[in-house]
Amino acid sequence: MKQLLFFLLLAPVAGIAQNFSAKEINRWEARAHKVTIIRDTWGIPHIYGKTDADAVFGLLYAQCEEDFGKVERNYLEVLGRQAEADGESKLNYDLQMRLIEDSADAIRDYERSPEWFKKLLNAFADGINYYLYKHPEVHPLVLKRFEPWFHLMFTDGSVSATRTGGIGLDEIGSFYINKDAAKATAWNHFYDGTELRGSNGFAIAPSRSATKNALLYINPHVPFYFRTEVHMISEEGLNAYGAVTWGQMFVYQGFNEHCGWMHTTSYADVADLYEEKVTRQNNQWVYAYEEKQKPVRTKKILLHYKKETGMVAVPVEAFYTHHGPVMGSRNGKWLSLKENNRSLNALIQSWVSTKANGFEQFKKAMMLLSNTTNNTVYADDKGNIAYWHGDFVPVRDPKLDWTLPVDGTKSSNEWKGTHPLDEIVHLYNPASGWIQNCNSTPFTAAGESSPDKTKYPAYMAPDGQNARALNAIRLLKDARQLTLDDLIKIGYNRYMLAFDILLPALFQAYDASTDQNIKQQLKEPVELLKAWNKTADEHSMATALAVDWATGVGLLLPKARTQEEASNALGRFQEMVNNTTAQQKLKLLIQALKNLEQTFGDWRQPWGNINRYQRLAGNQFDDKQPSLPSSLASSRWGTLPAFESRSAANTKKRYGVSGNSFIAAVEFGKKLRAKTIVTGGQSSRVGSPHFTDQAAMFLTGRFKDVFFYKEDISQHKEQEYHPGQ
Repeated sequence: MKQLLFFLLLAPVAGIAQNFSAKEINRWEARAHKVTIIRDTWGIPHIYGKTDADAVFGLLYAQCEEDFGKVERNYLEVLGRQAEADGESKLNYDLQMRLIEDSADAIRDYERSPEWFKKLLNAFADGINYYLYKHPEVHPLVLKRFEPWFHLMFTDGSVSATRTGGIGLDEIGSFYINKDAAKATAWNHFYDGTELRGSNGFAIAPSRSATKNALLYINPHVPFYFRTEVHMISEEGLNAYGAVTWGQMFVYQGFNEHCGWMHTTSYADVADLYEEKVTRQNNQWVYAYEEKQKPVRTKKILLHYKKETGMVAVPVEAFYTHHGPVMGSRNGKWLSLKENNRSLNALIQSWVSTKANGFEQFKKAMMLLSNTTNNTVYADDKGNIAYWHGDFVPVRDPKLDWTLPVDGTKSSNEWKGTHPLDEIVHLYNPASGWIQNCNSTPFTAAGESSPDKTKYPAYMAPDGQNARALNAIRLLKDARQLTLDDLIKIGYNRYMLAFDILLPALFQAYDASTDQNIKQQLKEPVELLKAWNKTADEHSMATALAVDWATGVGLLLPKARTQEEASNALGRFQEMVNNTTAQQKLKLLIQALKNLEQTFGDWRQPWGNINRYQRLAGNQFDDKQPSLPSSLASSRWGTLPAFESRSAANTKKRYGVSGNSFIAAVEFGKKLRAKTIVTGGQSSRVGSPHFTDQAAMFLTGRFKDVFFYKEDISQHKEQEYHPGQ
């Protein structure tokens, strides 16, 4: 029976039509009549249901209407089945997920779920399946039917939801699949860029606001269109508005009428690698633990990848110690992973948080200690503001460096339970009256009211400091009488603080140079940079030149070895200054001029000529098609809004691909007031009036008013219907 279950769970279903039973269809039709979706004049769905489960059903149906492909893609990822759609290149991704997350565990969690929660999981699957039934013209890549337990493989809405302790995909692949690849002997340098991009969250206490109400700024930085804007309402107390990650049933970042929550990616240590000393004995693998030999557990994993001729099976024998799955090897030692990436409590916590009516209920939800990847910035209608750096934090030996693999042979190196919520780094109503987190150290989160670093073990907050956080502190520390519009203006501040560190060394190198050819060649660009206000702007030639030059300097540095090292952006900027010679700095400026000249014919290019926003079918880019100039820039340089742009193989211009996505500014008064903006528009369909209707507003920080109350929604109604109509 177990072998049959294994086969059913893992067999590829691409190309197999899924028939739905009459009983299922009748159930879906009955529920659809209990759900009303009102789309407002921005295309945003306000989903009304009698029960929470009704609202979940309607939410998933509405998501599929907007972009079923993104819903399916997210589940292919967490189920470890991307290669069935995309081919052999995704095998390592799939293997990583299948090693870490076991669908059998998710099924058991579904079966033991509280009845009230099982209803939500059933409604989640029903909403998607009903959409597929009503839209036979939609052809899933792989998943013809969604099961309720699928969501228990996807319990975190973060863009970086799977923590691997620092092991790289290539290490996993070379250990299990491509065993002839070179063996890893040092830390895998797989982080892209000199620091990790992320999100911003600000909370403002009544003492700092013009209306004496608490304010919250929600500003995730993720790949464009990674989430969608929604509003869920039920007669069971649900009234949550915000951003939902495609395919999930809860508002990940958002607010209700009483409180709001913003998650930023946390680098609190929640996943660790253990070095295992393995040997072969009696035709099986064993590993050393406390001077004894323990058997390595094995499990068969069957992967599939798509080829033109059909599906190809790739059997893998996976290894496990009591720490967790073996993910690779370095220096002759296997590396096993201790983690908590997926759990029933994590999904329950995500749900109940959205229904909290204030600080105590929200804190009670946080006490489930199951949010593994996020910091949380909080504000409410009683004037409270709060911050938690992480949530699930294992207790460990503080003398060890947990950013690197630890000795797996010693029991003293085991996790020793979980820190209670009030033991982790946190802030409750700081005297400063403000909180900021920009994926940065929590020890500067509230100015002089910040937590004391000496009171916490290093593994709780190994995060470094970055230019965004310093810019936020600069703007918030003396701010008074803040309105929502003031908060949005701060959130869209484009000052590139990194160049306060980087440019003086360039100017010093230029002023000290005795090479007259260089002095003459660089005279105009250096004068331009010296006169620059260090603010990204579409009309600024200095912005384009500075970004190209600094990018070149950064490429001279070795990539960060760990995510913790990468998060210390200020340290990386200082290395860029200290570890490059004056001659290198000047030559790189010359190279930046040449790059711009070769691409555009003249180095004197306004930033907006290069840096563009464009939204076409399939997220392709084309210099010949219409696009908009963007004053925004990469947040790695210190701008609070983020706009990561890239050129494609067929383009000269650079187009935004990630950064600001759903953004909200919220005021918690007697009556809630909020403004939001999304990247481009609500719809994923080319030709929809909501495909790019917010694009110009998004680029300039002009937010739309949120229609939160029924009377406002009714006055701005564009469409009202039941799912399936």
